[in-house]
Order: sequence, then structure tokens, then C-alpha cells
Amino acid sequence: MSDLRFTIYDLRVLTQVARKSCIVHRKYLRRLGSTGLLAFSLLLNTIANAEQRFPPPDFTETNHQVPITSTPASRAEWLQYLDVAVLLAYLGVAVWLVHKQRSRRGLFWLGIFSLAYFGFWRKGCVCAIGAPQNIILGLFDSNYAVPLTVIAFFAAPLLVALFAGRAFCAGVCPHGALQDLVLIKPIKVPAWLEHTLGVLPFIFLGFGLTFAATGTGFPICRYDPIVPIFRLNGPSLLIALAALTLVLGMFVGRPYCRFLCPYGALLKLAALTSKWKVRTTPDVCTQCQLCANSCPFGALREPSTGKAEPKFLAPDRRRLAWLLALVPVLIVGGAFIGGKLAVPVSKLNPTVELAERYLDQQKSPVNYGVMTPEALGLQRAEHDPEALLKSATDLRHRFRLACVIFGGWIGLVLSVKLVSLSVRTARTDWEPDRGACVACARCFRDCPQELIRIGQMPAHTQDQTIPQPTAT
Repeated sequence: MSDLRFTIYDLRVLTQVARKSCIVHRKYLRRLGSTGLLAFSLLLNTIANAEQRFPPPDFTETNHQVPITSTPASRAEWLQYLDVAVLLAYLGVAVWLVHKQRSRRGLFWLGIFSLAYFGFWRKGCVCAIGAPQNIILGLFDSNYAVPLTVIAFFAAPLLVALFAGRAFCAGVCPHGALQDLVLIKPIKVPAWLEHTLGVLPFIFLGFGLTFAATGTGFPICRYDPIVPIFRLNGPSLLIALAALTLVLGMFVGRPYCRFLCPYGALLKLAALTSKWKVRTTPDVCTQCQLCANSCPFGALREPSTGKAEPKFLAPDRRRLAWLLALVPVLIVGGAFIGGKLAVPVSKLNPTVELAERYLDQQKSPVNYGVMTPEALGLQRAEHDPEALLKSATDLRHRFRLACVIFGGWIGLVLSVKLVSLSVRTARTDWEPDRGACVACARCFRDCPQELIRIGQMPAHTQDQTIPQPTAT
């Protein structure tokens, strides 16, 4: 009864405040006498009353602290289109710097501007890295409308990658720019570890899209280790992960981009078919290997050793045939395992979890106490249990489909990786791998032919840069 009296008292106070606010506004309205100012004053009155009618709850008795959200507030629509315009402009400049100017310095400064704008000023949101989650949720949920700006952030870097490689990674992505700044003494990651960790971005991509498609959440954004640095805020565990990423990035070139970024996985696939590929030397490769030593990302591929003898080709062909036959097995096996895990994984969804607790409560009641999250959730479920159970059933069906696709996706990723390791690629020069190269332009300035082109090395000294074979 005391709680009811306090509630009635608060309502009386709010009513008195609202009346006083109306009286004050009426006095000003008589003095203004303008239709436009009248409408503006009424709007202020409405906003003020709305804020007073729903004040934040008082947690003084429980010493509860109201958490401060780390999500940036929504921006005006014209500012969102400004972000898209800046993105398109930066992409155009990056393509020009990589393929026309071949300028590492220009890409460095472009990365600084992108870091300042998309990173610290825009707080890392909206970004292309998390945009695939919005796209997949819009495809699976007809009630979710994907903004045009998000579609632009998702599609523009991919379209550029189809024609000009990973220009977005070169100097537009703030995540990559920040990791480039902290890179002090890069070390070479062993090839076997590079290939093993290289499948993680594809798996993380499937994981994020699975949870986004079911409306459970956006894990790609939630577990991004770079965004807390831009926002100077975040959970303690994520801040620790961000610090670890920066420390690791001092010695390993772009660890997040290479071994975790899900959007980087999409860009890698798109760049494999790029029309204009990044080429270290402007004309003739002298086989000096200086470019391979300058790349901190292990993206340079050595030339082929020549035509293999038939006796060595036969075992390779048999191994490739076995791996190709294994592809459907891995895909079907992964889809089967994913379908079996759909039910336990679906319990991570709040709606499914509440429905499960509601059914358990009907079978064996449990006293959760007063005003606990569990008790409040059950009270909400009791208002319309049929709608809750129907929604949970629909979500479980969606989880089953999403988990089957996710399992098949993992099988496909593993099988394609195994097949790619068994295929020989013919190369005559030291060339960047189209998918792995982030177009940072570091190798340009270490190429003797590039130095000759820009006039920093005389042409007659090019023979001195070619390593001479040692006597045996």
C-alpha cells in the first residue's frame, strides 16, 4: 500500500509540474503572437511533459548504477548520407593512390584521415564490417528495414574490390589504419599458422550471420576488439581484448584484419576476381625478393619453380581428386552437425530462453523472488503465453535452418582451403596474392624498378640489386 501511495504522490507532483509548464508557455505565447513560434512552443511543451511523465527509476535503495550506453546516438539523415559520400570519395582516392600514383605516403595520410573520421569521430559506426549482419537480418525478417546508408557501406567496398582489389583495406578502413600505426617490428608468421588462422574470418562471418539472421544479436559488432578504442568505452573484457590486439599488432601485421575480420573475408573473395591487381614492380621483376621482405602480411607469393615432372604430378593429382571427393562429405557432415546443435544454440535467444523457462515453471514452479529479472520475465510471459510460445517456435525453426547453413558453410570453408593448398599456381614473378594483399603499397618503395621509375635510383644500378648466386 505504501508503494501505491508513493506512486499516487508522484503522479500528483507530475501533474502540478505539467500545469505550471503549460501556464509558463501560455504567458510566452501571448507575448509572441506568432503562429510559427506557437507551434514551436507547443512542441517544447510536449517534449517537456514527456520527459517528466517517464522519469528514470530511482535505485537509491538498491545502490544500482544506471549503465551508460556505449552505442552512439542516431544521427541526422543528411549526416548519414554525408558518411556515404565520404566513404565513396575515400574509396576513389584509395584506388587512385594504389593503381595510378603507387604512393605509400598518400595511403598513409588517407588512413590517418579515415581513422579520424570513421574511427574517433564516427565511433566506428556505421561501418562496413558490421553491415553484413544488417543485410542478413533484413533478408530473414520482413519487419526489419535496412537503411540505404547501411546497404551502401556494405556494397561499395565489395564492388570496388571486384575491380580494383582491397582498396578499402588500403587506406579507408579505420581498423586497418590503427593497426598500421602501432606496427613497429613485424615478424613473419609461419605459413602453416597463416593458413590455419586464415579460415577463422570465414567461420566468424558465418557465426555472426547466423545469430543476426535469427534476431539474437550482432556478435560481429559486439565482439569487435577495435571499436572500444574508438569509443573510449566498453566492457572490461573487451577493453582487455583491444589492448591485447594493439600489443600483438606491434609485431604481427594487422592481426585483426588477417585472422578475425569477417568483412575482410568477403573482400578477399571479391578481390580474387579483380580486374586491376596490385603489382609490386611497374614493369620487369628482377627477382631480388626485396618486396617479400618488406611485406608484413605475408601476401607476396614466390615464382613457380618451373614445370613439374610427370612423376611428381601423378601423386598431386590423386591427392586433389580425393580432396574434391571429400568436399560434399564435409559440407553434408557440417550441415548435419549444425542441425543437431540448433536446439541448444537457440536457447541463447532471449525469447526462446524465456519460453523454455515459462514451460519449466508450469511443470515445476520455482520461487525466483520479487523484482528479479527471472520473475519479471515470467510476468511478461504470462500476459500472452500463446504469442510467446509461437514466437519461440518460429525462432527455433529459423535457428534450425541457420545452423544447417552455418555447418555446411564451415565444411565448405575447410574443404576449399584444403583444395587450394593442393593446387599449383603458375607465377613468373614475385606477385602479391590478390586475396591476401591489402594494397598497403609498402612493397612499391622497396622494388628497385619502382625506385628507377620515380627517379630515386639510376637505371644502370639495377643489375647491382639482383642477388648473385653463391659458389657451391
